[in-house]
Amino acid sequence: LSELDSTTPRYRESNHHAWVTIIYGCDKFCSYCIVPYVRGRERSRTMGDILAEVRKLADNGYKEITYLGQNVDSYGKDLDDDTSLSKLIKETLKIQGIERIWFLTSYPKDFSEELIETIASSDRISKSIHLPIQSGSDKILKAMNRGYTKEEYLELISKIKEKLPKASLSTDLILGFPGETENDYLETKELLKTVRYDRVNFAVYSPREGTLSARKYKDNIPHKIKAARLNELLELQKSINREKNERYVGKNVETIVEGVLKDGNLYGRTITNKNVIFSGQKELIGEKVQIEIHNISAGPLRGVLSTKNLQPSREH
Repeated sequence: LSELDSTTPRYRESNHHAWVTIIYGCDKFCSYCIVPYVRGRERSRTMGDILAEVRKLADNGYKEITYLGQNVDSYGKDLDDDTSLSKLIKETLKIQGIERIWFLTSYPKDFSEELIETIASSDRISKSIHLPIQSGSDKILKAMNRGYTKEEYLELISKIKEKLPKASLSTDLILGFPGETENDYLETKELLKTVRYDRVNFAVYSPREGTLSARKYKDNIPHKIKAARLNELLELQKSINREKNERYVGKNVETIVEGVLKDGNLYGRTITNKNVIFSGQKELIGEKVQIEIHNISAGPLRGVLSTKNLQPSREH
């Protein structure tokens, strides 16, 4: 687990990267989730309000924006116009000073082809796509009330890979959901081998008071089995990560420097959300730099400041 977890901070304050909530609540009512009950139905902010906030942030030196929502792809659907996440991103590209635009969290059923086209249209839009699937079994997906099948999800992944061949993909998986058989688990394992994600957030199911699954299903998967399934998939994902990261050795990657680690090294991220660790001066924080990668793991890439004056490319 330690190798999969990046050594970079998960929560941080930043003078160049701002997180902007664009939609509140959720309408999906997944059986294991309490969010719709405690945060209410989806409520979008107006585009004008959001863009005014981002312009002010840009004026104050912020270079990166992450748009946030429990289901960020639903942005604008509750408004009485044609507002959408895709249109918001296109308008954000017009704001001088904003160098990168990120967004999360996405819901597979709402991830549109228009959004894929928008992401492909600019090198300033993150090429990191987080699409939680939660299980590779249609039976479990139905019990979770996710609203899509594995086949529909994989069709979406194929469209993304076709239009964005160098994008990174990540997901969330819940193991040990009530009724998960060995065959259901093996379908999830096969999904990892098929998609080959760059990052997977694993969770072991536990009932949460107030949710449908806690009322309707008995938590009938022994902890020992949940732990065994988790450990097996962790090892599988580590091997996938290491294999995918090997292609970066000896290459230069464009990185925006985010901060300083406890050991004094700097860390940053590529536009595909790869964490990069290297030695440098803290004055580089917030700047774009080229890093030549020397070492890889299942987690961050490690390298040195490049002496080459390379033009940014889509291979980040």
